[in-house]
Amino acid sequence: MAKLKTAFVCTECGADYSKWQGQCTACQAWNTVSEVRGVSGPGKGARSARFEGYAGSLSEVKSLDEVSLAEQARISTGMQEFDRVLGGGLVEGSAVLMGGHPGAGKSTLLLQAVCQLAAQHSALYVTGEESLQQVAMRAKRLGLPTKDLKMLSETSVERLIQVAEIEKPRILVIDSIQVMHVADIESAPGSVSQVRESAAFLTRFAKQTGTILLLVGHVTKDGSLAGPKVLEHMIDCSILLEGSSDSRYRTLRGIKNRFGAVNELGVFAMLEQGLKEVKNPSAIFLNRGEEAAPGSVVMVVWEGTRPMLVEIQALVDMAQGSYPRRVAVGADQNRLAMLLAVLHRHGGMHVADQDVFVNVVAGVKVNETSADLALLAAVVSSFRNRALPQDLVIFGEVGLSGEIRPVPNGQERIYEAAKHGFTRALVPKANVPRKSLDGMKVIPVTKLSDALSALEEL
Repeated sequence: MAKLKTAFVCTECGADYSKWQGQCTACQAWNTVSEVRGVSGPGKGARSARFEGYAGSLSEVKSLDEVSLAEQARISTGMQEFDRVLGGGLVEGSAVLMGGHPGAGKSTLLLQAVCQLAAQHSALYVTGEESLQQVAMRAKRLGLPTKDLKMLSETSVERLIQVAEIEKPRILVIDSIQVMHVADIESAPGSVSQVRESAAFLTRFAKQTGTILLLVGHVTKDGSLAGPKVLEHMIDCSILLEGSSDSRYRTLRGIKNRFGAVNELGVFAMLEQGLKEVKNPSAIFLNRGEEAAPGSVVMVVWEGTRPMLVEIQALVDMAQGSYPRRVAVGADQNRLAMLLAVLHRHGGMHVADQDVFVNVVAGVKVNETSADLALLAAVVSSFRNRALPQDLVIFGEVGLSGEIRPVPNGQERIYEAAKHGFTRALVPKANVPRKSLDGMKVIPVTKLSDALSALEEL
């Protein structure tokens, strides 16, 4: 007789509790502790017999120097931007989780990739949210080859595994993990316990058989992946497809990757034929107006293994209420408030009675500190109502004492700007290239006051 084991798990950090409580003491989040009911004891013997251990059968003990260092073979998806985020391609026996908002294009991107892969590798696409006819209509609309791709409409994990054991696919796509359910769990599909157990069951199967597992996951209103945080601990690679509904561009960002670098960024354009990769993202992010406008400047950010040129805009206006507003879209709002304080203390510019709005163009999200100097330059340009030259590029980190700190890969950023026709660069002194570039004037700065003086002379 199966025994039911009840626990309470935080959906944010995965902490376990013996009883429900309003706040998680581990991550301090409120109303994130949910009840999880699982099966323990002899009731799940059938499952544990087939999946001994997390990665399949029990392996022998080896010393570290006996482990083979042979390069793991990768399978290309046929899209360079997709392969870049994955670290070079798909790895056998890996579990990849793709998250994103509804309508971002998760199913479209995976369907495009799997239809191309099915010509050379056996692939099984399991849909639980859409009917087979709906998927076939989308594939026909996108003009994809559908002859070799096998389809299955199923939400039961046990039934899905039975079919996979017969078909033996090399690539298995689950769309989506939120609708899958395990018979031993009493809760409804999409609950914390069902999502966690279904993902664990499928990941064990992928590890044991060497199958490439691609999971589709939904995103909640606050932008986090639906389901427990431990779901990201089970899988090998977690990627997020982002993009606003009013923009045709989508960004694929790596959040976790055991087989490659994290924070890699792939850019796609949503067209009638589906998602098309953009091999030169800087070109689309630099679609500026013909005339220079105050509050606009170009910066160079580093995404994964490559530099990208992005425009940042600022608008400084007299506050309409008693409390000035600080709004940042695509940048950290708390860092904006901190940089404005540095600008007042070490730059002598008083904006405490001004509303400050900052926007990173094309929906790009900038998380690194190299955008500090460009952000302040845009604020100063808007405050003084004076446009900066369009051939100027700026990057650098601003410290609390007003110093301009160097950033990683500074020379590569300058080279990327020179390739796109920029002739002037305002950068930290430590990032100045040793050899001068033809047609590029590099202006080194060490303090914020020096940077403001240089902007006055431009």
